[in-house]
Amino acid sequence: MQNEQWISLLGLSARARKLISGEELVVKEIRNGKAKLVILADDASHNTEKKITDKCKFYNVPLFRVENRFVLGQAIGKDARVTVAVLDEGFARKLQTLLD
Repeated sequence: MQNEQWISLLGLSARARKLISGEELVVKEIRNGKAKLVILADDASHNTEKKITDKCKFYNVPLFRVENRFVLGQAIGKDARVTVAVLDEGFARKLQTLLD
């Protein structure tokens, strides 16, 4: 049950245009201070994983892991996605409670 909830909330935030995906865009939004929460797929490449986790630690952005890129892509209605950033405080707070 918990699983479907975060997936549908992520989809909702994507439709509300409060979410961006793709490594470079996510890193840019973390730097700009707009990313409120980042989700990373467990099957991300080592370099991507390191870059995203380091940026999140440095800029103090909560980071969550999901099983793979296909779950993440499906949740936002796109092809496989390795990482996404939620740009809205409300969505980020709710997602954090569901993913904890």
